[in-house]
Amino acid sequence: MQQVSSFRNADEGRLYLVPTPIGNLDDMTFRAVKTLRDVDLIAAEDTRHTQQLLNHFDIHTPQISFHEHNTESRIPELMAKLRDGMQIAQCSDAGMPSISDPGKELVAAATAASIPVVPLPGPNAGLTALIASGLVPQPFYFFGFLERKHQQQAATLTTLKNRPETMIFYEAPHRLVKTLAVMTEVLGGERPVVIARELTKRYEEFTRGTLAEVHEYFKNHQIKGEFVIIVQGNEHPEEDNDNQQGTPMEQIDRAIADGLTTNAAIKLVAKQNGLNRQKLYKQYHHI
Repeated sequence: MQQVSSFRNADEGRLYLVPTPIGNLDDMTFRAVKTLRDVDLIAAEDTRHTQQLLNHFDIHTPQISFHEHNTESRIPELMAKLRDGMQIAQCSDAGMPSISDPGKELVAAATAASIPVVPLPGPNAGLTALIASGLVPQPFYFFGFLERKHQQQAATLTTLKNRPETMIFYEAPHRLVKTLAVMTEVLGGERPVVIARELTKRYEEFTRGTLAEVHEYFKNHQIKGEFVIIVQGNEHPEEDNDNQQGTPMEQIDRAIADGLTTNAAIKLVAKQNGLNRQKLYKQYHHI
């Protein structure tokens, strides 16, 4: 058991998780601005992008890059600074750290070392889209970005098609039509869906309909911006669905048999069962 107070010791290092606007800079909170000003260092996904935010709010705190390609080398460096009492804020380009963005590995390292991790509330594209979707808001299942290849998408969606929860996906504009085509193929064209585009920005819009309808619409219209896909859960799941039955190892084997690569299968099973992906990878490969 571990219990860590966020603010009891003023001299100890802390990791602050600071959400940043997903589009509209007015969504930056007073506390987020104050935190970025007060900390000793900002660990940013893209220092150039974050610098624009800092300039807007007249913040002069130094930055260090922290993204998916330098995670292993940066964590020991950042952990050493935290142990020395440094106050560090971690932020991604937009939205919540760790949610389809860098952050979770540093949080895991800090919590393992009993270093306080202080989360700030703030913008999140998935929840922002969900509450305006008109679909059942809870329970919901957040997935994020699907794999890029058709076969892998189809295999993943097959494991999700019987989930009763409203499902949340992210997608890039150049892949939206292909992803909607696979969803229509696997989940069924009559499944209700809401597509949220350019959330909090000037051209924010919601497209509501069935998967077949919205797929046809976006096939014939210019696509720009960032997208959140909200899919209604299955109100009549098949009783013989066994995608999440058995041990995680058996689930991985089934996902591979359905067409996923080994790494994609491990990632999916880890996400579905709330497991550590790296640990599951080592278990599966007997490392």
